[in-house]
Amino acid sequence: MNPKKTILPFGLWPSPLSPTLISAAVRLNDVQWAPGRELLVWSQSQGGRTSLWAREGNDAPWNLSADQNPAGGIGYGGGDFCAGPDGVAFADRDGALYYSPYTRGLPRALTPRFGRCASPVFTPDGQHILYVHTYENHDVLAITDLNGKAWPRIFAQGADFYMQPTFSPDGKTVAWVEWDHPNMPWDEARLMLGILDPSGERLTEMQVLDGGDGVPTFQPAFSPDGQTLAYLANRGEWDELVLADLPSLTKRMPVKGRFLLPPAWVQGQRTLAWHPDGRSIFFIINFNGTLSLKKLELSSGHFRTVQTGQFTHLSQISVSAGGQLALLAESPQLAPRVIILDGTHQLTAARSRTDTLPAEDLPDPVDFSWQSSDGVRVHGLYFPPTSSRFTAEGIPPAVIYVHGGPTSQVFRDYNLDAAFFTSRGYAYFAVNYRGSSGYGRSYRQALYRNWGSLDLQDTIEGTRALIQQGLADRSRLAIKGSSAGGFTVLNALVHFPGFFRAAICSYGISNLFTMEADPPKFESHYNASLLGPLPEAAPNYREWSAIFHAAQIRDPLAIFQGSEDPVVPVEQAESIVRALQSNHVPHVYRLYEGEGHGFRKAENLKDYYQTVESFLKQYLIFSSPVEKEQHTQ
Repeated sequence: MNPKKTILPFGLWPSPLSPTLISAAVRLNDVQWAPGRELLVWSQSQGGRTSLWAREGNDAPWNLSADQNPAGGIGYGGGDFCAGPDGVAFADRDGALYYSPYTRGLPRALTPRFGRCASPVFTPDGQHILYVHTYENHDVLAITDLNGKAWPRIFAQGADFYMQPTFSPDGKTVAWVEWDHPNMPWDEARLMLGILDPSGERLTEMQVLDGGDGVPTFQPAFSPDGQTLAYLANRGEWDELVLADLPSLTKRMPVKGRFLLPPAWVQGQRTLAWHPDGRSIFFIINFNGTLSLKKLELSSGHFRTVQTGQFTHLSQISVSAGGQLALLAESPQLAPRVIILDGTHQLTAARSRTDTLPAEDLPDPVDFSWQSSDGVRVHGLYFPPTSSRFTAEGIPPAVIYVHGGPTSQVFRDYNLDAAFFTSRGYAYFAVNYRGSSGYGRSYRQALYRNWGSLDLQDTIEGTRALIQQGLADRSRLAIKGSSAGGFTVLNALVHFPGFFRAAICSYGISNLFTMEADPPKFESHYNASLLGPLPEAAPNYREWSAIFHAAQIRDPLAIFQGSEDPVVPVEQAESIVRALQSNHVPHVYRLYEGEGHGFRKAENLKDYYQTVESFLKQYLIFSSPVEKEQHTQ
């Protein structure tokens, strides 16, 4: 025990990480170099609004989006913008595609405001923009001219979904990824190659270059000479980086047996990029939630690690014409930022926040794995109670976090949510249950036909493993999750009443039948994979829909919901609230007006964390197990 620290009970440590501080954070979304110049463009969000910024050389950054709100509006978002040679094209929340010059001039609409668009990309001559468009659940690739005077035209159609369009440097070839129901993009997705007519605006022919038949593909990228197409694919347990020689259509895989292909929940993800000399490729590897940058030398086939300092989470690679790398980077102790790598030099171009919080107040998670009761190694990250000023005796209370998706993963990144709890004297345990990405294809697909049972089993057994190792106090456990994670939270309260002293559920799924009645297009066949098709799998849907078993819930529950959530409707939360009221179960309910699937407004984030802190003090820290039983009888 550190004698310089003040001894206070766990859960009651004064923390420098206030709800106000968290609510003021900026989220960095993407970064790109403008082609042919050393001008950097990035996207950042704060308080529910997104803006685009540019920086050239040593000049101060300037805003490109004026009063517009750039945001890719397809599915879960992403693909907000594309940096062109003279300006940026971006998708706006109003449904239109816009263009904003780097010099003087306000953004101007290029397309009508209908449907939603994402992932714009300029033709090499800079005169047209290809993008993904959706309207009334019909997705296409569309193209429009930079003047915005002509009506946009359909470029490609017929698939259920499109993402990641890109042009060859000479503008004669185009590649993209597409897939169809009932697949998700990490299950199966085709890499398409199209030949353009002399105008560069229409396809004359197209073919499937790779993917399909159970093989997903991801992020095609043409070499600087246009002769090679690099992309990622998954043909077995692990992923591979593929190089396709376009004249001969032969393929080689210089990198295999790694986790490279992130689940495509959003548009616009980039994890590889060519060096402008065409002799090497940069790419990101994920190992147990830690991401590192590699450089593949094509002549030898060998790759090495690119030094990025202390950063453990990297994304959105972009390489300038001069060979400078830009990417988003963060670590458990370093807030997200845009960094530029130029040889051995590293520069920070933009920050999500200043590093005002001492590193001693931010948790450094450690890998924690255990053997499941059915003999599988399951994974998670353990964040210990962390404070520069306080310590405590005994075993800490623990917040058990269940991520959403369920095809997602908790990384070793800058996790303010975890730090909010650990800086107050809680342990925080993030369960990367079976179904999570990052641990191989069979690990992810283990949840198919097992959603509800396997994620819950791994959560309970992982928590028990923590308890056995003295890392969590058995009598002071809380469970927390949102969306699919909230689904697991509700089922934990139903099937293991009394195991957790308190629960926090944000926009959690409580009724699988009503979700199936009007699901988002992206996930409209996902439940059939996770639970089985209806009507045959109706017993599974009922078993794991908490609303049908709400009478078994007796543990205090805090529920948070956005009023305009397009994924998990308000009724999913309010049906549970009515059951809690009827059964006299202690609960808190917050409905945040104007919020969707996730909370963005500063006032709502502040209220959320204030409410959670008060709720946990009441039901986890200050109440005894006996008092809790009296509350729930």
